[in-house]
Amino acid sequence: MNKNSNSRMRLLGMVRKESWQILRDPSSIAIAFVMPVVLLFLFGYGVSLDARHIPVGIVIEQPDLASRSLAGSFERSEFFSPLYFNAIQDAEKAFDERKIEGIIWLRNNFSSNLLSGQPAPIGVIVNGVDSNQASITRGYIQGTWLAWLTLYAQVQGRTLSMPIELQQRVWFNAALSSRLFLVPGLIAIIMTLIGSLLTAMVVAREWERGTMEALMVTPLRMGEMLVGKLIPYFVLGMGGMLFSVALAVWQFEVPLRGSFWLLVVCSALFMLVALLIGLLISIVSKNQFVAGLIAIIVTFLPAFILSGFLFDINSMPAPIQMITHLVPARYFVAILQTLFLAGDVWPVILSNMGALFLMLIFFFALVWKKSRKRLE
Repeated sequence: MNKNSNSRMRLLGMVRKESWQILRDPSSIAIAFVMPVVLLFLFGYGVSLDARHIPVGIVIEQPDLASRSLAGSFERSEFFSPLYFNAIQDAEKAFDERKIEGIIWLRNNFSSNLLSGQPAPIGVIVNGVDSNQASITRGYIQGTWLAWLTLYAQVQGRTLSMPIELQQRVWFNAALSSRLFLVPGLIAIIMTLIGSLLTAMVVAREWERGTMEALMVTPLRMGEMLVGKLIPYFVLGMGGMLFSVALAVWQFEVPLRGSFWLLVVCSALFMLVALLIGLLISIVSKNQFVAGLIAIIVTFLPAFILSGFLFDINSMPAPIQMITHLVPARYFVAILQTLFLAGDVWPVILSNMGALFLMLIFFFALVWKKSRKRLE
């Protein structure tokens, strides 16, 4: 038999060994298929960045047709759940007790000023403890007020005098649903956990069980050992990825506007990077518990916080933005959100794929160097 045949047989033997190890260890299958279900349902249904049915108090000091019409606009809006108060003091008390998140105050001269063409301001008080929620609430109140004012001017046969006319168009996520934004990014977090955890304990397990010495005396070459360990976990991880995508599309109704096969290629590239990071951690640490802990700290937390999954990278301080370029999930989140919500936008996809490919080369070189140093 020639050298190529021997190498192929050794590689197949290593793949078979790791495959049997996966089948004997239910935790690997749970990481690949059970964990995605838990995380997708937890974030898909339990976490929402949308502001809906915000409790606000409406104070009308002098009820009449105009003031009730404006209050009705807030009642018909899906963004508000209004409560009525007779006096501003009662509304402020409810505001202090956190029963409402804002107050809309229509003073007694509101309608008279409006009919006479004079400025008719309304008082707005918003809870600023959560600055993001406060900004959203203020924006919704301004939008509702402007929509009502435009309709009121049309009913009165007047022309609403405004220096700028806003025509709003929302691209990629017209429903402004945070679920469509969160679920694609969550797939990157899931694949980061799958890839890093699956391989973080591979070599550490061999050391703990005393089987590493047996592997070292076999004719296996270092490259054959590494590839043989990666292939089964790569197949398992890609299966978890396909399962997550199926849940995203069919269960959470996230549109996949880009190419499915391009998604598979990008996911395979990112999965290899995640597997190599986990394998590097496993080689450096000879303890499974320590390897798993390092994998969560080094891969999951940066992917969760610094990838753009939840927090906008552009709003971070400049030094932190620089650090995000070291997080592989940053590039994969951008690819996923583009493929799911926008389509095959090649400048975005190719640039991020290029960054992942460079990371793949870098981590493979590190794994090869550390493996030779530790195992030979």
